[in-house]
Amino acid sequence: MQALKEAGLVQSQRGKFGGYRLAKPARQITIGQVVRLIDGPLAPIGCVSQSAYEKCTCPDETHCGLRMLMLDVRNAIAGILDRYSLADVVEVTLRKMRRDNILLPFSAEADATGASPRLPARLARKLARNASRPGLTEADGVLHQLLGDYTI
Repeated sequence: MQALKEAGLVQSQRGKFGGYRLAKPARQITIGQVVRLIDGPLAPIGCVSQSAYEKCTCPDETHCGLRMLMLDVRNAIAGILDRYSLADVVEVTLRKMRRDNILLPFSAEADATGASPRLPARLARKLARNASRPGLTEADGVLHQLLGDYTI
């Protein structure tokens, strides 16, 4: 989470109910950004990396068939991950949960039954105290599940 914070994607809040929240709209954060910050370069080998290039042992990089193949792999991965935002992933997740009749995180039904999945006890207590206060969304619940340290 520190790398995400340093990149300006999340902000932290200290205190009893502290944690992390998005620093900018989910629509402006691509999955590619998140993956690069958490896992590092997307390239399967160093000689095709745009951010962490390493010279390979091949005597002729320009004509190396393996390098060309791995460059295509890297470009395909980057193209897909950079095409989708965090909001896109949340939308797909919510749509599939609704289709399968799964209680949505932070929905009124889940809060009423106490069945919000995978919420830490501390967060559940906070939500119970703040139940009358609007602002907790189903998207917040999905983000909490996707980013384990994310809290609202």
